[in-house]
This record gives sequence, structure tokens and C-alpha cells, in this order.
Amino acid sequence: MGGPVFPPMPPMPPGFDPFGQRRGGRRARRGDVRTAALLLIAEEPRNGYQLIQELDQRTDGRWKPSPGAVYPALSQLEDEGLIRSVDEAAGKAFAITDEGRAEAEKAAERPAPWEQTDGQEDPSHDLRHRFGQLAQALGAVASTGNDELIAQAASEIDDLKRRLYQLLAES
Repeated sequence: MGGPVFPPMPPMPPGFDPFGQRRGGRRARRGDVRTAALLLIAEEPRNGYQLIQELDQRTDGRWKPSPGAVYPALSQLEDEGLIRSVDEAAGKAFAITDEGRAEAEKAAERPAPWEQTDGQEDPSHDLRHRFGQLAQALGAVASTGNDELIAQAASEIDDLKRRLYQLLAES
């Protein structure tokens, strides 16, 4: 009844999530979020969700600020008169004001917050992300594949596991 049963996954190292969740990246200071929001809104009107997604994309997942960091920064920028609320088809967004554009031009003289690193980058981030993608592919094979495809995938995984242990042995 149902699909194949897989054994439980072994414990993962700290910050390692087999389903591709990003952990251990750079944590930004509040000023970084404010400046990043200002620079991105200077490019085009955006809402808070779009800012979060854009920062996540521009940093390959190393920096995805929480709504609890983005929305207060937007409120501050609006209170300072640097951005203003506009109605768009998708809802409320923020656009740059003339004062905001001048501030963004000054901020653009320095590296953008999403381009800065604080030495806390996690060098295994890309590997963890790829593992998450592999887990998703494995899930797709397990849920939609026939017995032959599942057996072939299991064989591929066994081969990969052997090759990875070989890499460790050689290093």
C-alpha cells in the first residue's frame, strides 16, 4: 500500500537542512536593511515581499531578511520622506521620492548591502542548496516513479555515496 518506505535520514551537521532551507548565511544590521530597501525601491517601486525576494535572489539565498526587519525599515523610510506609498495592481508598494533618490545616489557610492560580506559566509551553502535540490528530485522519483525507476535511482544514489566517500578518503 502506498509508495516505498525510506529509512530515516541520518542526523545532519549544524546548519545543514536536507530540504534546501537556507541557514547560516549572513545576518544583516538594521542599517543594511534600510539601505538595501532604499536602493531597491530607487530601481523600481516594490512592496516588502518583493524586497525580501529580491535580496534573497541577489545573494543566492545568503541574505533573506525577515518581514520583521523589512517592514519597520520601510516605515522608517516613509517617515523620513524618502519613499511614499503607491497603489499598484498587486496592492500597496513603495516608490522613491526626490529626497529618497538623492539619498540613494549617495548610498550607491558604496557597495550595496547585498554585495558586502562580513566574513561570516558559510562556504558549504552551495553544497547544502544542491542537496536540497537532490532531495526534491528524489521525492519526485519516489512519488511518481515506477518500481524500475525507483530501483535505478537507488542505484545512482549508492554510486554517488561511494564516490563521495572516495573523495573524503583521497583528501
